[in-house]
Formats: sequence, C-alpha cells, structure tokens
Amino acid sequence: MKTITIEGQLRTGTGKTATRQLRSQDLVPGVIYGGAKEVNFAASTLAFKSLVYTPDFQLAEVKVDGKTYTCILKDLQFDKVSDRLNHVDLLELVGDKKVSATIPLKFVGASVGVKAGGKLEIKMKSLKIKTLPKFLRENIEVDITNLELNGNIRVEDVKIENYEIMNSPRIPIASVSMTRQLKQEEAAAPAAKGAAPKAAAAAPAAAAKAPAAKK
Repeated sequence: MKTITIEGQLRTGTGKTATRQLRSQDLVPGVIYGGAKEVNFAASTLAFKSLVYTPDFQLAEVKVDGKTYTCILKDLQFDKVSDRLNHVDLLELVGDKKVSATIPLKFVGASVGVKAGGKLEIKMKSLKIKTLPKFLRENIEVDITNLELNGNIRVEDVKIENYEIMNSPRIPIASVSMTRQLKQEEAAAPAAKGAAPKAAAAAPAAAAKAPAAKK
C-alpha cells in the first residue's frame, strides 16, 4: 500500500492564537490519536497535499520529535471562505486494535448486462469497514462480470475475509439499467412481430373479396 511521509513538529501551544500563528507560517495543525498518547503536531500545507487531495486510500508515516507514527486520515477541516486546509486528524495504527476506515471500490470485469446494451451505474464509490491494521488495503475489488441487465450488486454481495462491512447490506453499489435506445428496440420488436401475421392474413382476405375473372 502506498505510504506518504510527513515531517512534522510538536505543537506546544493550543487555542486560536497559537493555531493562527501556525497558519500564518503556512503550517497546518494536526492531532494523532488512537495510540498510547495523543500527539499534537504541525506540518507544512505542502506535506499534506498527497494525502489529502486524492481519492486513494493511503497510509501516512508522520515523523515528529524523533518518533514515527503510522496513521490513516480520519478527518479534515477547511476554511469556509478560502477553502484552505485548516486542521487534520490522524488515527494511529496499533497492531492488535481494529480500526474503521473508508476503502474505495474498484470494479473489475466486463458486465454481461453492458454487453447486452445496458448502462453501468455506479451507486457507491467506497465502503466503510472495520479490520485490523495489517489487513488494510488500497481498494476493494468488486467483480461485475455476472451483473445482468436490470440487475444489482449490493453491499451484502461483497465478501472479504477479515473485513466487517459497516454499510447497510441491502444498499446497491452498482447496477445495469436499460438505455433509452434498448427500451425503444424492445418496444418495437413485439410490434414488428405482430405486423407480419396481420399482413399475411390480409392477403387471403383481399383475394376472397376480389371478383372472379370472366371466362
């Protein structure tokens, strides 16, 4: 799994005045919790860029005061006006302690429903799970090969060893719907089949009505 390294410094001061001073130096205050003790630190805005501005699930190795903390991102705060990163919450990974995380979904395979002319619709892009740190992964693969036209894959269909999925089991995560063109084709097909017998029946009827030829 990809790991981002962040060089930080301990924060000694707390409160609005201290955090304003840090931000004036282009530093972002953060906190690491979940381990033996809570660590208040700060790091440059640039150091967080690869961790924050990405859809990928990654680990962060935060180096503070000669110690390294392996963490996952838990929460972010942005300035409402400038949209600048204001605060970062990180959860330290401890070997025997389960963690909750949001893992992106990766859809693999070619759906039979799409091959039949349907349209793939992604309903969810990630799942919330609980597991031990050693089982964390970059994404959860979902095979859509057998997903048929008008079919759904639901949360309950995703089976991953060592993962407890926290989302409601009946929620759809992907489906294949009929396109407008396919609906029109299906609607036209019965009409076309019905037209042929009618036309065939009309021919004898017309022949019966025609006057007999004079000898």
